[in-house]
Amino acid sequence: MTHPDLLARLREVVGDAGLVTDPDRLAGYLTDWRNAYRGSAAVVVRPGTTEEVAAVVALCREAGVAVVPQGGNTGLCGGAVPDASGREVVLSLTRLRRIREVDPANQTITVEAGVVLQQVQEAAAAVDRLFPLSLGSEASCTVGGNLSTNAGGTAVLRYGNMRDLTLGLEVVLPDGRVLDGLRGLRKDNTGYDLKHLFIGAEGTLGVVTAAVLKLYPALRSRATAWVALPSPQAAVDLLGVFRTLVGDRVTAFEVMSRQSVDFVLAHVAGARDPFPEPHPWYALVDLGDTLADAALGAQLEAGLAEAFERDLVLDAVVGSGTAQVAALWTLREGISEAQNFEGPSLKHDVTVPVSSIAAFVEETDRALAEAVPGIRAVVYGHIGDGNLHYNLSKPVGADDDGFRARADELARIVYDATARFDGSISAEHGLGQSKRQIVADYKDPVALDLMRGIKELLDPAGLMNPGKVLPDRR
Repeated sequence: MTHPDLLARLREVVGDAGLVTDPDRLAGYLTDWRNAYRGSAAVVVRPGTTEEVAAVVALCREAGVAVVPQGGNTGLCGGAVPDASGREVVLSLTRLRRIREVDPANQTITVEAGVVLQQVQEAAAAVDRLFPLSLGSEASCTVGGNLSTNAGGTAVLRYGNMRDLTLGLEVVLPDGRVLDGLRGLRKDNTGYDLKHLFIGAEGTLGVVTAAVLKLYPALRSRATAWVALPSPQAAVDLLGVFRTLVGDRVTAFEVMSRQSVDFVLAHVAGARDPFPEPHPWYALVDLGDTLADAALGAQLEAGLAEAFERDLVLDAVVGSGTAQVAALWTLREGISEAQNFEGPSLKHDVTVPVSSIAAFVEETDRALAEAVPGIRAVVYGHIGDGNLHYNLSKPVGADDDGFRARADELARIVYDATARFDGSISAEHGLGQSKRQIVADYKDPVALDLMRGIKELLDPAGLMNPGKVLPDRR
């Protein structure tokens, strides 16, 4: 930090409980949960109110010190990790954890940025409502981080991503002013909808401190099936069968390669294969309805019967009871964790049109195998919205460091294929620091110019989470 009085002035705002300077306590704020990114900072500031956040941001701006907002620190692209200079202030929002209001009649919940996603889900359930965002990290990720990365998860197919689930925001701007947009309105045509500037901006335009989020009627019936498939195209066709049959009762439709499932079976305690023999691909189909007697089981079986007749399905098992459904979901949700046991995991979060998924996977798999014979592609994701996690593990017995050294080359293979199918190199993880330079090769230059213009307007000093999202000018 460059301003000699800044630490003392920050202490006046947040008190001793709101400052972290001890090196041992600092450590957890200076790296991401995978230890893939590591930085340095002289202090972590933990304000407890929006007013304290505003005061902290204003003091840092006056001192010319950059601010790195941080929530649950569960991101995958290094967006909440400070740089190595030691001059940035990490602004942790984890003390902003109040649920300010639950309004069942308006179908909204107003929460602060540090509230953990699972707590939002539980607060909604307590009033017989549903907050549908569901992520593998929901027990630790926070609303502020979900907003900053425009999180998606498994229910986007039916409910949309975080942008679709948000009605209003409270944001501390880079100059310390507070934008009060906490309104639970479905209609408000009074000019530009400013909240969309901050959703997905990863803290580069301001600090989200609270949000009004949409709630939905609770689901009272559910039917789940684990389906073996011959190919990604069969998965796309099976999705079409269920969409035609039950419409938006398709709550989730996840697809997984056999390699993904093999890792889960090898490394996740209690995981077991529902089928006696392996199959090339799998889908996890989840139907939900607000009616308790919606006969979803019969509709699920009807869809599977049609799929069998069309040779789309090799085998299927319908979950019977809460425990079996949870076991089926473990096969999907355990993939990311299980891959870590196999050495470096080169993660790519891409999206292509649903109609292009099969051709994209075929082309990308072939190019990767040519570049690294024996490479293990762990392909899975939310096929209903075209989002695939294209993670790569080294060939069996290969050197970890040698595989990591080829990360940029292999990312290019995945991203070039994504671009050829008119896709995006980031579907739900954001850009952070990992993709901020390479995005310039795949995003419209006019769009980048507009993004830079917005950044310069709101943050002319460049002190809000610098080195993230926006590529350097060439």
